[in-house]
Amino acid sequence: MARQRMTGRERREQLISIGRAAFAELGFEGTSVEEISARAGVSKPVVYEHFGGKEGLYAVVIDREMLALEKVITDSLETGSWRERIEQAVMAILAYVEEETDGFLILVRDAKPGDERSFSTLLNSAVGQVSYILREAFEHRGIQPDLADIYAQALVGMVSTTAQWWLDERSPDKEVVATHIVNLCWNGLSGMEVKPKLGGK
Repeated sequence: MARQRMTGRERREQLISIGRAAFAELGFEGTSVEEISARAGVSKPVVYEHFGGKEGLYAVVIDREMLALEKVITDSLETGSWRERIEQAVMAILAYVEEETDGFLILVRDAKPGDERSFSTLLNSAVGQVSYILREAFEHRGIQPDLADIYAQALVGMVSTTAQWWLDERSPDKEVVATHIVNLCWNGLSGMEVKPKLGGK
């Protein structure tokens, strides 16, 4: 029986999936249209027809990955107590690293300076959300709300750097890693001094 031809949409999705795997394995520079077309079992013109070349395909892969991770972060910060939101966000990011390794790898490894959509722009968006949440908490505690930006940068930086480290390590389990990140974040926040000083004085 003859194999049914793919529709244009199916072919496009196939190329995106194959491109994502190739970019994760070989990097942007190491991936060629030849490589993608060979993996897909199509001629090079098919790739050009759908995406105009490697850059176009890469842009679609990055955009999809950004939207997916952005949703994961935003959803995790939406509801719950302060501690629950921290736990949800940390677990959500580590689960994304575990389940969508190829996508996370592409985001953190191949971003180019000046890209409008990159991992660093995603982190800036997360900083904005965390800062907004912290401002409210700071007002309740009598801490200057405009200091929230500093703490948001520190918290998001800590989580994202640990997630990138865990991308390669994968040990201990994500639940253990999350527990210790939350321990540091939460106890740091709950034990904050209104007027901290260096030297512990």
